[in-house]
Amino acid sequence: MRPSLLLHSLALCAALGLVACGGTAPARPTAAADAQPPVPAPLRIGIALGGGAAKGFAHIGVIKMLEANGLAPAVVSGTSAGSVVGALYASGMNAFEMQEKAVALDETRIRDLQLSSGGLVLGQKLEDYVNEQVRRKPLEQLAKPFVAVATRLEDGERTVFARGNTGQAVRASSSVPGVFQPVTIGKFHFVDGGIVSPVPVDAARQLGADIVIAVDISNKARGQSPANLLGALNQSIAIMGQKLGQAELARADVIITPQVLDIGPADFSQRASAMVEGEKAALAAMPQIRERVAQLQAERAKAARLAQQKVAETQYQTCLDNRSRLQKLVGLAQLDDSCATPR
Repeated sequence: MRPSLLLHSLALCAALGLVACGGTAPARPTAAADAQPPVPAPLRIGIALGGGAAKGFAHIGVIKMLEANGLAPAVVSGTSAGSVVGALYASGMNAFEMQEKAVALDETRIRDLQLSSGGLVLGQKLEDYVNEQVRRKPLEQLAKPFVAVATRLEDGERTVFARGNTGQAVRASSSVPGVFQPVTIGKFHFVDGGIVSPVPVDAARQLGADIVIAVDISNKARGQSPANLLGALNQSIAIMGQKLGQAELARADVIITPQVLDIGPADFSQRASAMVEGEKAALAAMPQIRERVAQLQAERAKAARLAQQKVAETQYQTCLDNRSRLQKLVGLAQLDDSCATPR
């Protein structure tokens, strides 16, 4: 008789013999039932809205197209004009509601001229307007996670406001040096966030975004002389932040660049055109956004499958270790199927 057949017979006889002698067949061992494979969390889309004064109306058009394509951002970061739109969006408004607000906006509601060595615009009206629109909710109580980025005047530190007075944070983020008076918060003074973070990609990532869509509406030095003081100041800030902005933009997954360079920083009459340009730019970027989303989803699905396989292998080994001596003996004869082999 062949050795393998002999082993098979002995194991079978031993098992039958034990049962015949009145022994009870051991219970089928079970693997740990509570070891469940992790379920991949849904992707969180973040949007980083850059500064650009009146060009900021383009942000509304971008958000409008993202929502229309089922890609509504879950987290929002904003610098300067981007912080204004970002705060309203994070408060729970959709793009159509923001569009209505933009069309109806009277500039005098957000512009309070006051002669001062610190700037021509006080900024209190902008703060009050934003707080009114967000129903006076602080940053941490908005419907979506949101941060506004500003620059600390004393040392140039990038400051990310995530808690406290929403309108005040937006005002600080929007305080263009020489135009707006610096905002005092605590013992420090703050000015426009575009100096240190023209498009706040890193802030959106810090909020937990898996994909960051950056919207760049910043001024670019194009070899032209600005026509007025405000234009000169905006171009100076653009030049200062251009290199820094490029480095941060490189860390975004997708960059949307609405064609709004010809819109002046204070030209509110072009708000409708800016929104249309935002829509067009977002639609053009949609294939790239979907490709990136699909790529990350595939990576997560693969990671989930590997985790599930690891769990199955652990359960199988636990099952083998928990078998009785009889089951192990029967297993030598390949008669024990109490432990399912992981696929």
